[in-house]
Amino acid sequence: MSITTIIITGMAPVKYSLLAEGVHLGLSTAPLPTPSMKTLKKQWLEVLSISQYVLCFIFLRPVFSLLGIFLLFTSLWYFSLLYLVWLFLDWDTPQRGGRRCQWLKNCTVWKHLSNYFPIKLVKTAELPPDRNYVLVSHPHGIIAIGSFCNFATEGTGSSQQFPGLRFSLAVLNGLLYMPGHREYFLSCGVCSVNRQSLDFVLSEPQLGRAVVIVVRGANEVLYAVPGEHCPTLRNRKGFVSLALRHG
Repeated sequence: MSITTIIITGMAPVKYSLLAEGVHLGLSTAPLPTPSMKTLKKQWLEVLSISQYVLCFIFLRPVFSLLGIFLLFTSLWYFSLLYLVWLFLDWDTPQRGGRRCQWLKNCTVWKHLSNYFPIKLVKTAELPPDRNYVLVSHPHGIIAIGSFCNFATEGTGSSQQFPGLRFSLAVLNGLLYMPGHREYFLSCGVCSVNRQSLDFVLSEPQLGRAVVIVVRGANEVLYAVPGEHCPTLRNRKGFVSLALRHG
């Protein structure tokens, strides 16, 4: 039995690799692109792409919530009512692997977002799609941009590098029950990180499922220091038992 472990980065020049049984860490010698090497249009597209992600992460929930309350006192009150009905009917979706919109996952904005830092996914081993995987992502970063670009979008071409695998980035359960936030993240194939959700994904009859867990979660944010890697796994070994339960 092996536990597939992955470590990714949101910032170069540190290069992280993927191994089927273990972790490899090396330094990239490739020169990083500088702003002067990019056209002005490319620079603006990258800045706009990172801005939309940060602004959506911070403001999507309050904007949707205030808009819903505001519409209740207008002639368009039924929009708020319809969304509440939809929320009630769709309540269990985060616990059932989420859902995904391929158009959103393949949107060009994610490629610009990945190029801004840049974020890269370096493949060093084949992951056959005839089995399921538990992948561990580190570090978390400020708002997990590295994990999001690599496994919730096609910003770094993960489906082309690992054909047949269907990645599901696992996030905090609370994010998937906030108006606006839930639609944004669920459409990218994100699911809840709790046990019920992960067991559901890894128990599906179709193989090739890969859940990606940022093992230390938001507590690791304060350790996001360039060049330093401080994974703390004490009392956070649930991903091991998850892998053992599902073989």
